[in-house]
Amino acid sequence: MFPAVPDYLLPLAVVAFLAICFVPGQTRGRFQNTILYCGVIYLLATYMWWRVTVTIVPTDGVTGYALLVWLVFAIELAAWFDASILFAQLAFRTDRLEEANAHEARLRDMDPANLPHVDILIATFNEPLDVLERTIIGACTLDWPADKLHVYVLDDGQRDWLEAYAARKGIGYLTRTNNIHAKAGNINAALQRTSSEFFMILDADFIPQHKMLYRMVGFFEDPKVGIVQVPHDFFNFDPLQTNLAMRASMPSDQKMFFREIMRGRDGWNCAFCCGSNSITRRTAMEEIGGAMPTGSITEDMLLTLAFLRKGYVTRYLAERLAIGLAPESLDAFFVQRSRWAQGALQILYLKEGPLGPGLRLHERLMFMPTHWLTQSLMQVMSLVLPITYLLFGFIPMVNTTVEDLFYYQFPLILATILALRRLAPDAYFPLPATVLATLQSFRFLPMLLKTLVKPHGHKFRVTPKGSDADGRAYDGYTVRLCLVLIVLTSAGFLLNIWSGKTQADAQQLFPIVTIWSTINALVIGVVLTVAFARPVPRKEERFLISEPATIWRQTNEKLPVQLVDLSLSGAQFTLEGHDLGKDEWVRLDIAGIGPIIGTVLWTRRGATGLKFYHASDVSRDALIARIFANCAGAIPTEDKVGNITADMLGAIFKPNRSMGPMASAEPTLPPKEVLAWHASSSGVADSDLDLFLWEHELGTDGTRTARDQKMAAEDMSKQETDLGLPDRRRA
Repeated sequence: MFPAVPDYLLPLAVVAFLAICFVPGQTRGRFQNTILYCGVIYLLATYMWWRVTVTIVPTDGVTGYALLVWLVFAIELAAWFDASILFAQLAFRTDRLEEANAHEARLRDMDPANLPHVDILIATFNEPLDVLERTIIGACTLDWPADKLHVYVLDDGQRDWLEAYAARKGIGYLTRTNNIHAKAGNINAALQRTSSEFFMILDADFIPQHKMLYRMVGFFEDPKVGIVQVPHDFFNFDPLQTNLAMRASMPSDQKMFFREIMRGRDGWNCAFCCGSNSITRRTAMEEIGGAMPTGSITEDMLLTLAFLRKGYVTRYLAERLAIGLAPESLDAFFVQRSRWAQGALQILYLKEGPLGPGLRLHERLMFMPTHWLTQSLMQVMSLVLPITYLLFGFIPMVNTTVEDLFYYQFPLILATILALRRLAPDAYFPLPATVLATLQSFRFLPMLLKTLVKPHGHKFRVTPKGSDADGRAYDGYTVRLCLVLIVLTSAGFLLNIWSGKTQADAQQLFPIVTIWSTINALVIGVVLTVAFARPVPRKEERFLISEPATIWRQTNEKLPVQLVDLSLSGAQFTLEGHDLGKDEWVRLDIAGIGPIIGTVLWTRRGATGLKFYHASDVSRDALIARIFANCAGAIPTEDKVGNITADMLGAIFKPNRSMGPMASAEPTLPPKEVLAWHASSSGVADSDLDLFLWEHELGTDGTRTARDQKMAAEDMSKQETDLGLPDRRRA
């Protein structure tokens, strides 16, 4: 006979049993999910009844202790409110891939003359050329009739070199005399000078995929669709993935939002514009005044709310149709997320926000941005409460026993985690979610509380990108906070051990607090690891690609090779039966790209690493179009999820060193005889070689400036037309 299970452990045992029955990753049937939702709702209702009637109402008087007990309960109540909204969002997720297939087939069968005009608006302020060129080339190579596609760079930085670059690429260049209302103002200024039926907004770092318009425009067949939005996917690794040395084993922290939550919001017709990677119906924009709302720095969410009030919905297609740059340092990460959080809270104070008139109840709830604040408060509370118990004996729940916690609280927490794992098995992982929340909470909480008091008047900060995104070796603020938490927790345990008794009246809770503090210590250890920047192995991300190519040596010897990976700065390939010398100059011919000159960096075990030196914009542009806009190879961030928890905890003990040598980013000119050989054997135009000779003469802003304007525009235009890169400016 099995021993009898104590009554207070029965709810936990039932949850554990259901966890075995509902294994994450199995087919998610509607019936099973309904049971899951009902179970969580029942546990939450039971827990809340116990919390109110047993641990809150009996609190005596209006004392400092009573106020703290009520404060803890208020934060917890707000957190469960936001959790309920999350579960509601996950209940009605859509999958519109088949609709996109049907729309694409319909559009491709149409006479191109009947397709609508589309403006591509690339918003930029201070991004360097190494970021902008990828987006511009991707926009220029979009699969759409050339006379119906109009690409514009919206330059709020008023940079002469960018105007010259846009002219050379055959696209429009728009700027303005001031920077009022930041990105929203930049777009509004462009809307007054363009007129296509639809317009796509791209951030400076997002490269549209070749088929993007054919996959998205068809949704506007429904006259009630005002915006079509696709995910923000990334071709590089975010700071958590990099600093934890989990670049291939941990999904991006935004996957949960873009792959699960936004699909659920779409099911409620409450998906929202996320700024970049969206297409908007111009007539719908005209109904709200012809301009983006400017009351908040999250103008995209306000735009969605304005459209909802006019009867227009935002349709969401969960398909990778654009790839961009995830924040490349912790500094950039905090700039980006603090802007999102601050802008989200600002809309609470606006008539156009979720509390203003003209919205239905579920729309108001879906657009409540309180999760930014409640998540920060809840995470800070979970880290601080064990310390206050150990040092001062503060117990946030009166009349509480260990048996009560096992009966009411622990089953609910476990059921919530297991339910999220069941509903989003590829996107939700408890430890990464907790680490991310902890990393953000202490830094965001003061800013969020300040925003509640003073919602407006804060400076708009652009997320640093590319060569401007280099961060510090470590984040001192985070490191200091982690060390303070570790010291206070240790002091609390030492105080209780040396005194021979716990500081709290309820000594039976000491084991629970010990386990709680241990979990917190592990989370803090991971956060501390994230706070130290781990060197990246190379400047450019590599895309895995397997296809034949050809190497030409200066002796005109032709060698067949097999590509292994490809990047904008180089390639790796295998070569059988021949050895290339280190620093040897060769030419790599890739189908559809043409000849690229390069030097051998290393050779080992039949593999060779090559560093590119682009002798013309044409070859560089063709390479950008191939590896970024057409995704010829596997994107490095395609998730190969491993044992997330074990890998994250193991990262604490990994040495913080580079994963390999990084090639110098400094340009090195080939010898003149190599240039002559390259020109004579590959047919590179003299003007292209002239470009290459001065390409290293960089301006103070890190771009090709002085000689840039000397290029013969007609020669470059002719070469780009030959490669299928037509003039994208409106006649």
